[in-house]
Amino acid sequence: MLRNYLKVALKVLLRRRFYTFISLFGIAFTLVVLTVAAAFLDHVFGAHPPETRADRTRGVYMIRMTGAGPRITTFPGYALLDRYVRTLPGVERVSLFTLQEKVVTYKDGARIEVYRKYTDGAFWQVMDFRFLEGGPFTAKDDEERSRVAVVNAATRQRFFGGQPAVGKAVEIDGERFRVVGVVEDVSYLRLTPFADVWLPIGTIKNESYRTALEGNFMAAILAPRARDLPRIAEEYRSALARIESPDPKRFTQVSGGIDTAFGMLSRMLFSHQKFDESRPGELLGWVLGIAFLFMLLPTVNLVNVSVSRILERASEIGVRKAFGASSWTLVGQFLTENVVLTLIGGLLGFVLAALVLGGINGSGLFPYARFALNGRVFLYGLVLTLFFGVLSGVYPAWKMSRLHPVDALKGALR
Repeated sequence: MLRNYLKVALKVLLRRRFYTFISLFGIAFTLVVLTVAAAFLDHVFGAHPPETRADRTRGVYMIRMTGAGPRITTFPGYALLDRYVRTLPGVERVSLFTLQEKVVTYKDGARIEVYRKYTDGAFWQVMDFRFLEGGPFTAKDDEERSRVAVVNAATRQRFFGGQPAVGKAVEIDGERFRVVGVVEDVSYLRLTPFADVWLPIGTIKNESYRTALEGNFMAAILAPRARDLPRIAEEYRSALARIESPDPKRFTQVSGGIDTAFGMLSRMLFSHQKFDESRPGELLGWVLGIAFLFMLLPTVNLVNVSVSRILERASEIGVRKAFGASSWTLVGQFLTENVVLTLIGGLLGFVLAALVLGGINGSGLFPYARFALNGRVFLYGLVLTLFFGVLSGVYPAWKMSRLHPVDALKGALR
């Protein structure tokens, strides 16, 4: 029976090509936008190298300081993370690092801009970088303030023309560093690992950062097991409650939490009053709600086109019902036709989305980003396509099943 449904569906789609074109255009355009958005979100928040331990890794990204004056939402400082995060019990590893910062350097008179990040030795154990040459610097290098550096492949190309870089010197912001390792490029949109050049924290020129509770630092926490994360989060909240303010007139309380990047975004958007609570579920609900609303307009359009197609086939429906075809049989046929139409539109949408993503990758808009239709994105798109097809086909199929045979043969709705 399903085989017959598919044959009829293809013949119907070829019979009214204008209606089919309108439907396919709406489906494909909708799927392109949603698939590109899904690929973007997956690229930013998904588990991709070097963040391969996402199930048991969390970050300390932001803190809020409140008191007599206006509240301040800022990045934590080195002193806060060193005293209250590195000392958390039951963690496997804690790494401190700065935000990436653009600096200018020169090579043979040519101006080169690179993103610099200061990290500790644990950074390379929390992250899972793939080294093309050499290896990471260590905690000892950080303690001894060794002028060593890890660079990415793009920086190796700019400084050394793609030749081996380990052991050679690079000048970063007026200082010379010896390259000890080269890693694959990391996307600009990956907040924690991204940089062009990684340097030991100990080489920071101004040491005032060591006593600051606020600044431009973050921390990555690696738990032994995923189920340990709630306990570690509670320990961190308790540690923040014990912070003694060096300036009570400015602030008396520090709040925050450990997050995924997605959780941090939800904290920034929705936790205006209680900053110690993140709301990833609420943010996910908004994302799905926006996607649903975006799908609603082409769905309504497809419903109208499907109803028009059904009205043109009223006589066919009347004959089939007169010869004993049940309403459920006809509903199954029309749903099959609609799903076939949406799957074809979905296939076109995937092809166009791949072209769009390829264009974004080639534009250099997001350095080192590589958006792709991987398995997760394909699955999201397939689910959206099937949902789109069923949603837009239910009402026309129900409307068709309600036709009275006599009215249908006359070409009129009851």
